[in-house]
Amino acid sequence: MATFSLCMIVKNEQNVLARCLDSMADLMDEIIIVDTGSQDTTKEIAAKYTDKIYDFAWIDDFAVARNFAASKAQMDYIYTADADEYLDEANREKLRQLKEALLPEIEIVQMYYCNDMGECNTTGNFERELRPKLYRRLRSFTWIDPIHETLRLDPVVFDSEIEIIHKPEHNHGGRDLTALKRLHDKGITLSAKLHHMYAMELFIAGSEQDFLDAEASFLESIEQNGRTDDEILEAVCVLTHIYRLKKDVAHFFTYALRGVAMGGCAELCCELGTYYEEQGEPAEAAMWYFNAANETESILDIACHTRLPQEALERITGQK
Repeated sequence: MATFSLCMIVKNEQNVLARCLDSMADLMDEIIIVDTGSQDTTKEIAAKYTDKIYDFAWIDDFAVARNFAASKAQMDYIYTADADEYLDEANREKLRQLKEALLPEIEIVQMYYCNDMGECNTTGNFERELRPKLYRRLRSFTWIDPIHETLRLDPVVFDSEIEIIHKPEHNHGGRDLTALKRLHDKGITLSAKLHHMYAMELFIAGSEQDFLDAEASFLESIEQNGRTDDEILEAVCVLTHIYRLKKDVAHFFTYALRGVAMGGCAELCCELGTYYEEQGEPAEAAMWYFNAANETESILDIACHTRLPQEALERITGQK
């Protein structure tokens, strides 16, 4: 039977940590908790489950903290969990069965991450998504191909049917947006993934000030060599929203039309609809809201393709 190390990084999670650990502690062979500066009873709660609790000075880098936690693990596989997720009884049983039958050649196990967001609006822009949650601590390399043999570099991944419930207590959008802006201020170029997450977080959870603070970062994205069309369209969406907020009509239409020329998206259609609605032109606004709901797809916030244009059309036409 495979052995599992549960590795977690936590901070001020006293309201949800026990729920998480109660749901999976008995399925783990060791539990490693890395605390990044809790000022509540998080560490006292963790101590009821494990004596492997480590303090880690936060340096604005989740990856470094995750790697530190993983460095303390000793079992065959590392299971990564956040404090605001848990397993229900049916999925506890699935994980138990997986542990008993896990083939040694499997290096990564993906599980379904299921959002139960309640009032928390974050980048959980999906309801159910496969994510890598369990991975082999030490990887062995294997030679493949009978001739011109080579090392197999791609990991062996198993997509399980296990569902993890993600039920956050608070919106972490402000924390993430602050961290992303700090990376830009340090002169760090955002990867494609972080660029997408920054734009998505802004549309889903950002305040007006968050958008305004992001202007310099996304203006640079437009000019950076190597940015893909997808990244440029993300930047265009953010800048269009910013210039609508600033009532800078010339720049608003510069970026809105650039985005439309690139193929458009629901976010841009909603921006144009909102602009015309604010200008007192309901017919023009309704056309753009219709396009958001029916002719385009969202790239950052699914609400721009569903709830937002539908509500706007009802508001303008008086019809549901």
